[in-house]
Amino acid sequence: MARERPGMCHQFSLAWGEDDLCTRFGVRILPADLLPHFSIAPGDRALVVMGSGPREAVMMQWGLVPHAAADPAKGTRPINARAESLYEKPLFRDLVQSRRCLVPATGFFEWKAPRRSPWYFRMQDGSPFAFAGLYDRWQGPAGATLATFAILTTEPNPLVAAIHKRMPVILSREDEACWLSGSALADADRRRIVAPFPAGAMEAYPVSDRANDPACDDEQAIRPVSRLLQE
Repeated sequence: MARERPGMCHQFSLAWGEDDLCTRFGVRILPADLLPHFSIAPGDRALVVMGSGPREAVMMQWGLVPHAAADPAKGTRPINARAESLYEKPLFRDLVQSRRCLVPATGFFEWKAPRRSPWYFRMQDGSPFAFAGLYDRWQGPAGATLATFAILTTEPNPLVAAIHKRMPVILSREDEACWLSGSALADADRRRIVAPFPAGAMEAYPVSDRANDPACDDEQAIRPVSRLLQE
């Protein structure tokens, strides 16, 4: 599938040592085809962690194809799911009950209007973190399986709000196990999980216009450049 330009939210990166990723996300092994990526775009394959018991790390394609789809090549393939309306949308209602996952990342991009200037967001210490994700598996008539995922979005924290009106749902370390549990979420847990991640734990800086091209998947895509926030 051809790589797409980012929609509302977003491109992200995952560039970290494999041993550290195993330790951080509690998995024994990582997929053999996992490589560092500085620009992961819709349609790309990315690392997903799932499982309420032993955790499993697999590669899935970004852009959700529901298991009931007649043809994965037709129809919309949402990359995001609004946290506020998860239980109102038939596409997501069942998935949030039983097919929740972590989407590991080391940062994500958003674009500041009106010039669509790219900015990069990450943890202040540069460590990996996890988006809240939903996944599904489509089974073809010939037995082929397509595993796909979407990332939840929520209202922005003050840091992201200066650039964009939405942000991905970033899970705290304590809430990752709750999100991966096979149980239905209590209302209090759901409200806490989808709340904007604390801005004080994050940092943001402008990056070059190379980020406007999702095919530019190298370290230069996340290097800071000089640009005023008030631009």
